Amino acid sequence: MGKQVWRAVVAGGAAAVFTAAAAVPAGAAEGGASFSRVQVNGGEPIVIGTSKEVAIPASFRVKTTRAWKWAPLVDLYRNGADDTLRNAIETNDCPHRVGSCDIEETLYFDPSLWMMRNSEAGVWKVAGQVYFKDGSKDVDATGLTVHVKRNSRLTVNAAPEPVTKGKTITVTGKVTRANWETRKYAVYGGRRVSLQFKPSGTGSYTTVKKVYANGSGALKTTVKASKTGTWRWAYYGNTTTGASMSPGDHVVVK
Repeated sequence: MGKQVWRAVVAGGAAAVFTAAAAVPAGAAEGGASFSRVQVNGGEPIVIGTSKEVAIPASFRVKTTRAWKWAPLVDLYRNGADDTLRNAIETNDCPHRVGSCDIEETLYFDPSLWMMRNSEAGVWKVAGQVYFKDGSKDVDATGLTVHVKRNSRLTVNAAPEPVTKGKTITVTGKVTRANWETRKYAVYGGRRVSLQFKPSGTGSYTTVKKVYANGSGALKTTVKASKTGTWRWAYYGNTTTGASMSPGDHVVVK
């Protein structure tokens, strides 16, 4: 397999590449190409914050009956297949331009380079495309879907530190979520969040109780001090928002 890297840069939401993709059967070969073994991010959601570029691995097998001009690729589309969600793509080259080839690809999502809309969080479809040397192209729906989510964050504070055994520990925190349009994190009120505890000398957390954040995203609850260990908050996300864990706050119980 060749070492050449192909890179296509597109403004977010500006490319109208997949106009007919939604009507094409998955794996269709009528247009000169068919796609199989498609994977995007190992089946995991794509979670994007406000500033850091996210690089997502993808791979697929493509079979073509005509020579292609640019390396085949897979991309995300939705809403009548009239736009895509990424600012760049890299793929490896193939040693031949006709026949079967396994391709590894990276999709880049950089919210600091182009404006993403909050409404773009949710389910996206995956399609494959090939541009041929004769000027034609083939776009196939693959049947695969991917969740694109806004990143969430949690803070934690457990007090007092240290605390006498049997006394009350107050655990507070805050839930925020990436706002792609302002490129800042905003309060995410009303979320159901798990309070978790890991005793000293152990390697795993256990959920102690579940608490709803108020309208300002603030979390607050109390527990009885029984043993030394670490407290944290855990939010498991939803269809548009990624999961997150707060850092741990260690409290010594005397």
